[in-house]
Amino acid sequence: MSAFVDRVRITAKAGNGGNGCVSFHREKFVQNGGPDGGDGGNGGNVVLQADPNMHTLLDFRFCSKYAAENGVDGSAGRCHGKNGEDLVIRVPVGTVFLREADGAVIADMNTPGQRKVLLYGGRGGHGNARFATPTRQAPNFAKPGMKTETAVFRLELKTIADVGLVGFPNVGKSTILAALTAAKPKIANYHFTTLTPNLGIVKRYDTDFVLADIPGLVEGASEGVGLGHDFLRHVERTRLLLHVVDAAGSEGRDPLEDFAVINRELSAYGEPIGRPQLVVLNKCDLILDDAELTRLVKAFAKLGYLAFPVSAAAHTGFDALLDEIVRMLPELPPPRTYEETPLMDELPRESFTIGRDGGVYVVDGGAMEHLIDSVNFDDEESLSWFHRTLRDRGVIDALRAAGAGEGSTVRIGDMEFDFIE
Repeated sequence: MSAFVDRVRITAKAGNGGNGCVSFHREKFVQNGGPDGGDGGNGGNVVLQADPNMHTLLDFRFCSKYAAENGVDGSAGRCHGKNGEDLVIRVPVGTVFLREADGAVIADMNTPGQRKVLLYGGRGGHGNARFATPTRQAPNFAKPGMKTETAVFRLELKTIADVGLVGFPNVGKSTILAALTAAKPKIANYHFTTLTPNLGIVKRYDTDFVLADIPGLVEGASEGVGLGHDFLRHVERTRLLLHVVDAAGSEGRDPLEDFAVINRELSAYGEPIGRPQLVVLNKCDLILDDAELTRLVKAFAKLGYLAFPVSAAAHTGFDALLDEIVRMLPELPPPRTYEETPLMDELPRESFTIGRDGGVYVVDGGAMEHLIDSVNFDDEESLSWFHRTLRDRGVIDALRAAGAGEGSTVRIGDMEFDFIE
C-alpha cells in the first residue's frame, strides 16, 4: 500500500453534556435544606488543526473513529461537573472536510496552524438549584445534558502548490521536477510511473516557490479514466500551470493535440477560466530541425500561450522559464479556497413538527425529546413546568391548529398523554 493517501472517510462525535443533579442540602440540624444540585459540564468539541508537518492522510486509514470526552454530571453542593476535553484532530494543510450525507464542505484547512471546530460538544444540563423560585422552593427535577450525534465526513487532500506540472504521462514532468528541485521522484520510461503528487521547492534569485508534479492525465480523465479524478483533485489549488508536452512527439503524438486534449479535460473537471498557463516544450534535444521548434513556439503563441523549449534530461533551457515564473508569481491569484457550510453549535431549541399516527398526534424533534428527558413525571411541580414550557414554545397552539381537542392522545418521545385545553 502506498504511503500517500489523499482520500479517507471518518466518523466523529462531540462529547455529550453532563446531566444536571437533583439534590437537597442536608447536614446536622438542617433537615430540610434548599436545592443544591449542580449543573453538568459541557461536552468536548472536535477541533481540527492544519499541521504543516503532515503530508498524507495515511494515519486515518488505521484510526477512523474519533470521539471527544463527555461532560461530567453535576453533583450535590452546587458542584459543577467538569467540562469534557476537546479532541484535536491534526490534518495536512490542504485537507477539505465534506459531510458524507450531502457533500457540503464543512472545513477547508488551507493555512498552516489553522484551527476550526468541526463539531460542538453538548451543553451541560441545569441542576435543580437553577429551578428554585420563591414559589417553587424545592424543585425535584433537573435537565439532562444535550446529546450529540455521530457524523460521517469524507476527507480529501488537495495539494497546495504555487506551480503545478500537468500533461500526458511520460512527457517528462518528474524529470523536470528533479532538475529544478531537490525532490527525488521515481523516474522511468513508462506511463504512470508517478501515481502520487510530488512536491519540491524551487529557488530562483530571492524567490522560492512550491512546484508540484501532478501525475499524468489522459483523455477522459474528467470522467475518471486513468485515475483521472485522483489526479485532477491536486490541480485545483495551483496558482500557475506548467503544461508539459513532448515537443519531439517521441511516442507518435502531436504536441498541439495533446495540449488541447488536456485542457479539455481540465475544463470538463471545472478548471477555472483564465488560470495562467505556460507551455513547456520538453525533449527539445531530440528535435534536429530548429524550424520545427520555431513552428511550435509560434503555434502556441497564436493560441495565446508562451512556450519555452527545454530539455529536462540535459538540464537546459530552464532559465527563461524560471524568470517568467518569478515575474508572474506576485501577480497570480491566491490558491483556491472552498466556501464552508456553517455548523450549528447546538440543537435548535424550539424546533418541532406535528404529525399523525392513526388517531395519535405525534410531536417530533430533538428539542422535544430533550424536554421529555428533563421531566420528573412523579413530581407535580415538574409536570407544571413541563406544561408551561409546551405552552411557551407554541406546542399547545400547534396541536390545536392540527386538530387536537380535549382528550386527544399526544405522543412525545416514548410518552403519551391526553390533550387538555
